Order: sequence, then structure tokens, then C-alpha cells
Amino acid sequence: MDEVEVVVAHSERATLRVGDVFLKVDADQARIDVEVEAMALAPVPTPEILWRRPPVLALAALPGTTLGTLGGPSTGSPAAWAAAGAAIRKLHDAPLPTRQGQAGRSIDALTAELDAECASLVTDGVLPADLVTRNRQVAEAALRPWTAAFTHGDLQIAHVFVDGDEVTGIIDWSEAGRGDALYDLATFTLGHEEHLDDVIAGYGTDIDLDVIHAWWSLRSLLIVRWLTEHGFDPFAPGCEVDVLRARM
Repeated sequence: MDEVEVVVAHSERATLRVGDVFLKVDADQARIDVEVEAMALAPVPTPEILWRRPPVLALAALPGTTLGTLGGPSTGSPAAWAAAGAAIRKLHDAPLPTRQGQAGRSIDALTAELDAECASLVTDGVLPADLVTRNRQVAEAALRPWTAAFTHGDLQIAHVFVDGDEVTGIIDWSEAGRGDALYDLATFTLGHEEHLDDVIAGYGTDIDLDVIHAWWSLRSLLIVRWLTEHGFDPFAPGCEVDVLRARM
């Protein structure tokens, strides 16, 4: 019997690897519905669905390795990052899905969530007030009208696999749907600012860097407390708190 590897696990969901099979266990079947639908529509490589028996979805492993992790070194070449940028552009140019994704929250909803979270971070002593205030100012640039694109919604670098300089697949589509394309680009380059130019070169269009910086701040502010409460460490070197400090 193959060894069982716990890829990620918290109170909402877990992903296990057994040999060449990934088993995703999710109490919310709506998230799995979104994932299955998005993978069928996405014009980029995705894992093969082997079977689904709620609450478990079985996926075949992808060839290659990820480009890296948040807080860790990148294992990909500049050409690999550019190839990822090209794949992201292909996704964003695809016909729109019917669902609104994580990257498609309204300006009003995001503003309310961000203001409440910033207040909690300061009141609860999670982060210094000056760090929160500065990044709340930077985040303002993301709160603007945008043209809807087919977005992944959680495009961390650990979700993109490459073999050499070729993208072999993108995983974890449960937050996919209509949304702001720059949210995906910012999520993908979070903590790896040194590769932003490579990604933009592959993406092939001019990008408003102020909005990318704003999404780095906004995403980090919104997730620091959740990460802490779910057993992750946003204070680790190169992770979300360091991303916030970089904007000071």
C-alpha cells in the first residue's frame, strides 16, 4: 500500500495523496461542484477526474513540479514563469463561466470586509496599526471597476505545475468563476515579486502595477487572521506579513 501524504488539511477540507492519486475531501459539495465545472470549461491543462463519491473527489497527479511555494524559493526558470503567464492569459480570454468566483466580489462587499478585518487586526493586536493603515491605503487601488474574465480565484504558485518550461496543469478550481483578472495575477506572484516581470511578459499585455500591489495588500490583510486560526503561519519569512511589510 502506498504511503498516505497529507497535502493540506484544516476544518473545512483536506487533500491527501496516495501514490499518483489525490483525494480531496470537502464537507461543502458546492465547492466541488464549482471545481468540476471549472476544470471542464478551462482551456488550460487540469487534472484528470478519476471518480467522485461525495464527499471525496479523486484526481490524477499532474506531471512536473510546482513553481514553488509562498515563503519558499521558486524552482522555476524565468521562461517557466512566462509560460505560466501565457496560460493565465489563455484562461482569462476564455468564454465566461456562469458563476461569480472569489475574484468577482463586488467593490462594496470587498470594502466592507476589508474595513472590518483591518479593524479586527488592530483591535485584537494581530498586526501593528501603522502596518494595517498603510496597506489599507495601498489596497484602495484594487477597489475599482473591472471587466469580468474567467478567473481561477486561488491561483497560488503551488497550484501551477510545470515540466521544464511547459505548464502541465493547474489545480484547485473551487474558487473559479467570473472575476478580476488582476486578482489572479497578484495571487500568483504574491511573495515572488521578482518574477512579476516574467509573468507579465508571458501574459502579453500592459498591467497596472498599482493594482497588483493593491491586491497583494488586500489579499494579505484579509487572510492573516484566517491562516492563524487554521494552523498556518502568515508570519513565516516570505509569507503574508512580510508581503505587507514590503509596502511600508
